[in-house]
Amino acid sequence: MLRVLDLADSRARTTEDIFLGASHPMPGGRIFGGQVLGQAIIAAERTTDDDRVPHSMHGYFLRPGDSARGLTLSVDRIHDGRSFSTRRTQAYQDGVPIFSMIASFEHETPGLAHQAQMPTGIADPDEIVAAAEGSHPLSSRLLADSPIEVLHAEGPLYRSAPEPHVARQHVWVRTRRRIGDDPALHRAVLAYLSDLTIQESVLRAHGVPWALPGLKVASLDHAMWWHRPARVDEWLLYAQESPSAGGGRGLSTGRIFTRDGVLVASVAQEIMVRAAGAH
Repeated sequence: MLRVLDLADSRARTTEDIFLGASHPMPGGRIFGGQVLGQAIIAAERTTDDDRVPHSMHGYFLRPGDSARGLTLSVDRIHDGRSFSTRRTQAYQDGVPIFSMIASFEHETPGLAHQAQMPTGIADPDEIVAAAEGSHPLSSRLLADSPIEVLHAEGPLYRSAPEPHVARQHVWVRTRRRIGDDPALHRAVLAYLSDLTIQESVLRAHGVPWALPGLKVASLDHAMWWHRPARVDEWLLYAQESPSAGGGRGLSTGRIFTRDGVLVASVAQEIMVRAAGAH
C-alpha cells in the first residue's frame, strides 16, 4: 500500500502536472478503487501549498483498471484562491481515463464546530474475533494479505448474510502496522480504506453475501469529506448505512470516528449492483 501511494514525479509538464503510480497485484485483475482514490489525492496535494489540506473530493470510476500495470495521473491546477484551492486529477491507462476526481483544499481557519455523535452499543474491536473467512469470494484476495485490518461488528458478509437484514453495519478498520507521522499519508490512506466495505450496507439490507452466485458489484462514484485529523494506524469505527437502492444501483453513506468518538470523515458512494433472485 505504501509503495503504490508513493507516486513518482514524471517531470513532464504540459498544462498539467504528471505523476506515475504502481498498482496492487489483485487476483481478480481489477485495480482496487481505494488505491486510485489514495493516489489521486496524493497527486493533487503535491501541487498545493503546504498550508492547504484536502477537505472534500468527488470522483467517478469510469473504467475498470488493470492491476497488472501502473497508472499515469494528471493534475489540473483549476483554481488557487485566498482560502481554497481546487484540483482535478485523472488516472489513465492506455491513454484513456479510468478515474476522474475534483478535490478542494483549504487554508484552515477557526470557525463554528459541531459533529454527529458516535453510535453507541457497538462491540469494541478487542471484543471481536476476526472470522477465519479465507478469501473474499469476488476478488479471491486473502483477507490476511490486505494492508487494512477489518473487523465487522455485526459479522462479515463474505460467505453468508447474518440476521437481521438491515441497511447498516459498523466496521472497525486500521492499517496492520504503524505508517509514520506524515498527515498527508494518513489522509490518503483514509481515502484508501474508505472504499472498503461501504458497499455492504446495500447487500446486508437484502441478505446478499459476496458469495451469492452471479452477484455483480461495481463502484460508480465516490465522495469524501475530511473533517478532522486522524491516525489510520489506530482503530477507527466506520459506521455505514444505505438510504436507498433501486434501478440496479445502491447508495451507501459512511461516517468514520476515532475510538474516542471524534468524527474524522464522511463518505458517500453509489454502486451498480445486480443480484439475480434477490429482492
